[in-house]
Amino acid sequence: MSDGYLLLEDGSRFAGVRFGGDSRAEGEVVFNTGMVGYPEALTDPSYRGQILVFTQPMIGNYGVPALCRDDFGLPRGFESDRIQASGVVIADLSGGTRHHTASRDFDGWLRSEGVPGLTGVDTRAVTKRLRERGTMLGGLVRSPRRKTPFPDPNLRNLVAEVSGSEPALLRAGKKTVALLDCGTKANLLRSLLRRDVSVLRVPWGDDVGARLESGEVDGLVISNGPGDPKTVGRAVETLKACLSSDKPIFGICMGNQLLALSAGFDTFKMKYGHRSQNQPVVEAGTGAALITSQNHGFAVDPSSSPRGWEVWFTNANDGTVEGIRHESKPHVAVQFHPESTPGPLDAGYLFDDFVKRL
Repeated sequence: MSDGYLLLEDGSRFAGVRFGGDSRAEGEVVFNTGMVGYPEALTDPSYRGQILVFTQPMIGNYGVPALCRDDFGLPRGFESDRIQASGVVIADLSGGTRHHTASRDFDGWLRSEGVPGLTGVDTRAVTKRLRERGTMLGGLVRSPRRKTPFPDPNLRNLVAEVSGSEPALLRAGKKTVALLDCGTKANLLRSLLRRDVSVLRVPWGDDVGARLESGEVDGLVISNGPGDPKTVGRAVETLKACLSSDKPIFGICMGNQLLALSAGFDTFKMKYGHRSQNQPVVEAGTGAALITSQNHGFAVDPSSSPRGWEVWFTNANDGTVEGIRHESKPHVAVQFHPESTPGPLDAGYLFDDFVKRL
C-alpha cells in the first residue's frame, strides 16, 4: 500500500512506499542509468540538492560496506563521509546484504543518515517524463495534494556547501598540486596520491593563483562539484588569474565548467544531463573513443569558444562538449570523471599525462 509520493513541479505524481529516513526531501529530480555503484553515487558531492532516481530496477542487492579508510585517510567504497543526495527513488528495494563486504542493508544506511527513500515507483515512467520535459524540481512527500512550489537548489552556491573550510596537505611525493575543492570525490584525491603527488586541498574560494605564482605548488586541479557553475563567480575570477601561469591546470566536471567560464566560454543548463557510467566520448584529432563515468547537468557552449582554446572531447551521443584545452599552454579540462568510482577506467591515463607535465 502506498504511503508516499514523488511530486514533480509539472503536477505529475508517482506513488510508492517510504523507506530510509523519515524526513521530507525537496530538490532537483534527476536520474542515473548506472547498473551498479549506488554507495559511490549517493556519496558523490555532485548530487548535493538533488533527488536521485535510479533506473536500475533493483537497488540494495549487495548491501552497503562499512565506512573504513585507506592509507591516505580517504573513505573506501564511498566518495565522501555522508550521503549527499537529498532523497532516493527506486523501483525495487532489495533486503539483506548479499556481499562479503556488506555491513548493513540499503534501508538501514539511509535511515541512519536521515535520508528519505521511495520504493515501488514506476521509475521508467519517471525517467521518460524527465527525458521528455527536462529535469524538474520535486519532492518526496506523504500527501499527493501539496501545492507549494519546490525550491531550486541551483540558485544556491552548492559548491560552498560541500567544499572544505581549511587547507589540508596530503603528502605523497616531491611534486605538489593544489586541488581547488568544489566538492571533490575521494577517488579524485586518491588518483593523484597514488601517482606520488602531494595534494594541497584548498577551499573553493582560495587564492590558488597566488599559490601558483609563488611556486608553492607545481600545478592545479579543479575538482568536480554540484550545481550551476555561474553561482561560483568568486572561483571563476580566481581562475582567470591562473590562466597567465605556464604551470599545468586540470579541470574535472565542475572544474571543466569553471575553467571554461574563466577562459571566456559560456555554459548552459542541459535538458536532463548525463548521469551514468557508460557515456561515450570522442577525442578531437585522434578519433579515440572512451567510455566514461559522468554526473553533470550543465555543459560548455562550443559556439562561445575564445581565442587560444579548442574543444578536446565531445559526447558521441549528443555532441555536447566533454573537454577543452588550451592551444599552447598545459591547461586542460574534461567534463567526465577519469577517476571513475563507479565506472570504467578508460580515462585514468589523463592523470598520468597531467603528472608528467608537472
